Amino acid sequence: MWRVTDGSGGEMRDGLRGDTGMAGGTQGDRHGTTQSTSRRGFLGGAVGGALALGGAAAPGSGVVTAPEAAAVPRRTTGKGRRAARRVAVLGGGVAGLTAAHELAERGFQVTVHERKPHGLGGKARSMDVPNSAHGGRKPLPGEHGFRFIPGIYHNLPDTLRRIPFPGNANGCHDNLVASTEVMLARTGGRENIRFPFSSIGTPPPVLTPDAFLRLLTGQLETFTRLPAHEIAYFANRMLVFFTSCEQRRLDVWEHTPWWRYLRADDMSADYQQLLAIGMTRNIVATKAEIASTRTVATCGEAFIFNLLGRGADGEPDRVLNLPTNEAWIDPWVACLRSLGVEFKVGWSVRDLTLAGGRITEAVVTDPQGARHAVTADHFVQAMPVEHARATWNASVRAADPQLVRCDRLETDWMTGLQFYLTEPTPILHGHINHIDTPWALTAVAQAQYWKDRDFPADYGDGTAADCLSVDISEWNRPGLLYGKTAKQCTREEVAREVWAQMKAGLNDTGAAVLRDATVHSWFLDPAVDGLGTPHPANDEQLLIHPTGTWFNRPSSRTAIPNLFLAGDYVTVDIDLATMEGANASARQAVNALLDEDGSSAARCEVQRLYRAPEFEPLKADDARRHRLGLRNAFDLG
Repeated sequence: MWRVTDGSGGEMRDGLRGDTGMAGGTQGDRHGTTQSTSRRGFLGGAVGGALALGGAAAPGSGVVTAPEAAAVPRRTTGKGRRAARRVAVLGGGVAGLTAAHELAERGFQVTVHERKPHGLGGKARSMDVPNSAHGGRKPLPGEHGFRFIPGIYHNLPDTLRRIPFPGNANGCHDNLVASTEVMLARTGGRENIRFPFSSIGTPPPVLTPDAFLRLLTGQLETFTRLPAHEIAYFANRMLVFFTSCEQRRLDVWEHTPWWRYLRADDMSADYQQLLAIGMTRNIVATKAEIASTRTVATCGEAFIFNLLGRGADGEPDRVLNLPTNEAWIDPWVACLRSLGVEFKVGWSVRDLTLAGGRITEAVVTDPQGARHAVTADHFVQAMPVEHARATWNASVRAADPQLVRCDRLETDWMTGLQFYLTEPTPILHGHINHIDTPWALTAVAQAQYWKDRDFPADYGDGTAADCLSVDISEWNRPGLLYGKTAKQCTREEVAREVWAQMKAGLNDTGAAVLRDATVHSWFLDPAVDGLGTPHPANDEQLLIHPTGTWFNRPSSRTAIPNLFLAGDYVTVDIDLATMEGANASARQAVNALLDEDGSSAARCEVQRLYRAPEFEPLKADDARRHRLGLRNAFDLG
């Protein structure tokens, strides 16, 4: 019998029996502020990257850092600064906390305003499952979606190292745990595809175009079993992108859908599912038919270099060794408090007042609904784009056209659901991409990574032994059980449908990997509301990347001198809605603020994605060809 936990906050109750068969350069700063980010990256791409290569990664070299940071010590006492200036950080997610961290270290007086009472950490936070704690144990750990911190990230890991954690020499960074493989779960009795990260062997010391093609082709032949001509074509398309200059990436590939770039219409169903759809819809909730090639292929580029051990912070697939708040967010907030940061949680930004060309106040409501005027010298708006743009009134929008363009940015649903199981069910030491599922599911069994926790002894009522965390990326396609979209289903129907779709990929070859009898309860992100009604809503959506998205993303500095933007929708080197992008954008915002303030404090270091030196001459040649109107030298069409 399923005992289900209603993610909307309702009490645990008995459910029906679960035997149903049941994720080139920076856009120039228009005001002259140096920004040191320029190319793009990818969130759940360990799956996509492993699709191309399955190899171990080691920390690499060659990461480009902000030039001003190289000449100044990483931390500063603020020597020579005038009296502390006040900064209002609007939003307490990864971007807001990063901005607060960097500003507080530089002596600014910082107050963070976060709209949700328990929302510090934003979409990255974990949360307590209501009414699940018994016998002195902690509540079961829920979350918006599982954490994934790949080796292509550099800015976020730097922040993690600077957050103290008891017993860790490198702070919260030491709480990262590497996975050893990923899996593509196929349905219909087809064998699942597993990619051990050790499979790549020793990469070539010099990555020539020929060596690249042989390496990629060999890995695809080993793991995908696609027709040889399809493998050869895909490998060529990746080489074309790897050797494309930044301007071609912007002028051509940003406007080219990934589906068309791969000529998916002309290929087999497996080619479409594995190489086109699997790297877009399942990972970032963007359909391959409309996703920007520049965004998707940059993810592939970054992860392939990570797998080759080049320019990486660590292994391609890393998770935390505890629930997110325990491993990261709570220590971070404690660290910021120790630096003097003040927090106002449950305070929502309603409006920004513009007078004399500057923001004079932010109008906010407190937890009781009373309105207040927040004044400060500077404002860092670190809210998700769908919430930030609701606070930009006509005067604010008229002051900066890039804010108006943000209305064209699109968001979609990518939401987490956790199953708590009565038996340890690790399945795989890594992430699982349920690549054939209608709802584009990705999952990870988490308790296997929490070595310092005895799950049944530490959480819940003592009978839950594991947490299987699932991301749902497609909410508008009919499912298997009810023939309804996820938005049309009730919360319990969503849980049953997700379980059925996972079983279709894991149990279809005879093994009972997932058993209905082991389901203790489930928890669906409470940001989702109104399921099964005509008006479903999601309060925490994800920026998606149709073609042309880059040109509607704003810079961190605005035309309003004391208003700065931070968030995963801001233009940064990693061109995708990620924690890394949120962190990097906050560093950019702080640098712009320091410039505007005339501060002598060290600028934030903003690290860029790795660039292979072997390909730079080829990119230079491609820049010449692009100016002449010629295609890339390797482009066979």
